[in-house]
Amino acid sequence: MDFPVTFHIFGTTILAHPIFETIGMFLGMRYYFYLKRKSKEKLSFNTSAAVLIGATAGALIGSKLIGNLENPYTLFENFSVKRFWSNNTIVGGLAFGLIGVELAKKIVKHTESTGDLIVFPLMLAIMIGRVGCFLTGIHEETYGIPTDSIFGMHLGDQYLRHPVALYEIAFLFILWIALRYIQRLKNHSSGFIFQVFMLSYFTFRLFLDFIKPRIEIAGNLGTIQIVCICVIIYYIYTIKNTKSLY
Repeated sequence: MDFPVTFHIFGTTILAHPIFETIGMFLGMRYYFYLKRKSKEKLSFNTSAAVLIGATAGALIGSKLIGNLENPYTLFENFSVKRFWSNNTIVGGLAFGLIGVELAKKIVKHTESTGDLIVFPLMLAIMIGRVGCFLTGIHEETYGIPTDSIFGMHLGDQYLRHPVALYEIAFLFILWIALRYIQRLKNHSSGFIFQVFMLSYFTFRLFLDFIKPRIEIAGNLGTIQIVCICVIIYYIYTIKNTKSLY
């Protein structure tokens, strides 16, 4: 396979990443609305609209902000609107999307958790998007550092690299099975599935980024890893104070 994989659509060459990212978001949203129709928990229009707006606004701001702060030196020394808009990270999107949802819920005075329903659609969207990341190879900064391990792959240059996108897909597949098992137990409080997902995913990303190229901001930690640590601390505290239904 030659990297990056591209598609020719209406005379235009397009990288695999944005195509798979778009497909992932579309299928994830369709899956979410399917689950929402089946769900016994019904939210009012005002609450649903507020949560959707909060999540979308927060995710958009966070994905761009944290994506650009991965390399703050380039951001501040040679600022470009095009570069700023094209840099994204799911870590920033999830973290700031959470903030957006919580602020929106406070505005409409909704106190119940609204996250469980979005977990599996979100995981589906991320996994499909990561297929695009893998197919893009080293053309975008979603690849791993060189390695001599048996997992090393040629992703478009002379080095064998960690296929970190495939690692993430495998992790999410295993996490999917584990969360489905927890969900079937039905002995947890509302929001617990989402909390476990966020804690698990951000812990995974904290360690995964050690085998990805990064600009070290504090010690040997990059910006994404610092965000991960903040979210991990938040969810450890949240889960610890969640009352189980046992």
